[in-house]
Amino acid sequence: MEILAKSAFVFYALIIMAGSVMAVGSTSLVRALVGLVAAMFGVAGMYLLLSAPFIAFMQVLIYVGGVCVLIFFAIMFTKPAPEGNASWHHPFRKRVHALLAMLIPGIILSTVIIKNQPASFPVPENVDPALLGKGMLGPYLLPFELISVALFIAMGGAVLLAWHKWGDK
Repeated sequence: MEILAKSAFVFYALIIMAGSVMAVGSTSLVRALVGLVAAMFGVAGMYLLLSAPFIAFMQVLIYVGGVCVLIFFAIMFTKPAPEGNASWHHPFRKRVHALLAMLIPGIILSTVIIKNQPASFPVPENVDPALLGKGMLGPYLLPFELISVALFIAMGGAVLLAWHKWGDK
C-alpha cells in the first residue's frame, strides 16, 4: 500500500511540475492558464493524499472553477499583444538561469530533508464540513470576506488597466 501512495504522490507532483512549467513558460496566455489549471488539479490530488477530500473539492471548486474562469475572462477582455513583441522571446541563457534558480533551492531543501528526517506526525483528525463552515462564518468571517474583497479589487484593477491600455492604442 505504501508503494501505491508513493507512486500517487509522484504522479501528482509531476502534474504540478508540468502544469507549473507550462504556466510560466508558455507564450500564450490561454495555454499558461491551462497549465495553471493542471497545477491546481495536482494540488487537489495532493489534498486527497492527505485524507482531506473536502479541501480537495474546495480546491477544484474555488480555484479551478472560480479563479481560473475569472482569469480566463480577464484574458478574453484584453487586447492581444502584437506578434512582433520581443518581450515574449527568451534567449537560451535566461532559460538556463531560470532552470538553475528552480533546481538549486530544490536540491538544497531535498538534501536537508533527507539528512534530517522529521518525526512522523499523527494522522490529522477529519474535521466535519459543518464545523468548518461554522468556523468560516463565525470567528474567521472577517478574514474570509477580506480575502474575497481583495481578490475582487485585484481582478477589477487588472481589467481596468487592460481597458485603459487598450483605449490608448
